[in-house]
Amino acid sequence: MSIYEMVARVKESSLKLAALDTDMKNKALAEVAQAIMDKREAILKANADDVQRSQGENLAAPLLKRLKLDDAKIQDMIEGIKSLIKLNDPVGMVKLATELDEGLELYKVTCPIGVIGIIFESRPDALVQISMLCLKSGNGVVLKGGSEARETNRVLTDIIAGATASVGIPPDWIKLIETRADVNEILKMDRHIDLLIPRGSNDFVRYIMDNSSIPVMGHADGICHCYVHEDAEIDMAVKVVVDSKTQYVAVCNALETLLVHVNIAKAFLPVLKKELDKKKVALVGCEETVSILNIPPATEDDWKTEYLDLKLSIKIVNDIDEAINHINTYGSGHTDSIITSSREKSTRFMSLVDSGNVFWNCSTRFSDGFRYGFGAEVGVSTGKLHARGPVGLDGLVSYKYKLFGNGHVVEDYANRSKSFKHRSLT
Repeated sequence: MSIYEMVARVKESSLKLAALDTDMKNKALAEVAQAIMDKREAILKANADDVQRSQGENLAAPLLKRLKLDDAKIQDMIEGIKSLIKLNDPVGMVKLATELDEGLELYKVTCPIGVIGIIFESRPDALVQISMLCLKSGNGVVLKGGSEARETNRVLTDIIAGATASVGIPPDWIKLIETRADVNEILKMDRHIDLLIPRGSNDFVRYIMDNSSIPVMGHADGICHCYVHEDAEIDMAVKVVVDSKTQYVAVCNALETLLVHVNIAKAFLPVLKKELDKKKVALVGCEETVSILNIPPATEDDWKTEYLDLKLSIKIVNDIDEAINHINTYGSGHTDSIITSSREKSTRFMSLVDSGNVFWNCSTRFSDGFRYGFGAEVGVSTGKLHARGPVGLDGLVSYKYKLFGNGHVVEDYANRSKSFKHRSLT
């Protein structure tokens, strides 16, 4: 089957998927959860093969961490699917209801986007999250995972397609493509694919945007910051920074640059370093930081780098405005946090930092669709149109206007024999 025919089948199936009721979609989700549980060993076997091959190919350590599945990650997949079942169906929600005139009623109603093409790397559990979100929101999906997860992605896609087909879902709603040549082909398919979501490097995302007329939603780097203000409670700040950096380093919402007010730096940084040393975090810093901690100096590139590893850059700033300016200059618009006892300072920070997620006194790791209660996420958007931040079900629907009349014609309003009421029906 050609790539064109494959995507055309997804498009055809998506039109039927859009009309499915909530019960049918939830039944399909439950079948997938059970199938993953039943075929756990096959999934782990395929993943072990991928890990072994990737180790032989010297895959970078952060990507290996994302690639490897275990029982806990599989259980997380299952729990994520079950949480989606409990969420409201995002399709068919009335966002506006207006009586234009007697017997002429206008409704704005949510509907699926259509076919979503998603390109991601390394994390096979992302394939499950993405496809299940698409299913619940009534969208067909074309998936391109990294070659390092080839065997795992094949097994998972077969399990999902089989489980959903068993309850009557059109079998071609989900397809997996595997080569870069396939990616280049789908970039041309604007008549069949309605949205692209690339998850990868900044250069990769830019390449997708520059080489396709299909709308693109997503983010490139996750250069996340935490700013510790001068009035911060030191124990809290240490706890939040350590969690932001080390709870799981190979993810886009992990902390990469720490900003510290000059008036708290000498008291705070040695305490923090002691805890980060326990986690084996390598530190680099600005000139003032180096004089306090005796660590290697940071370069200009460090402020622009998403490490995805046990490394953290530290900069001392003179005030909150310098911190905000640094974040808006070097950040990626993903997630940034402030540690302060001042509501006024937190409000200023959260208003002026230009990111999709801004936090007060909590870890950057909370920036996640599952933790937000979205069930899961299809990705994180650092753009400002349609969806921003973790993209869950609400970010995977569009809307259409439905107008109900009874022989109404515009001429009656043009000659003023009738007039519009524009009365809200809500």
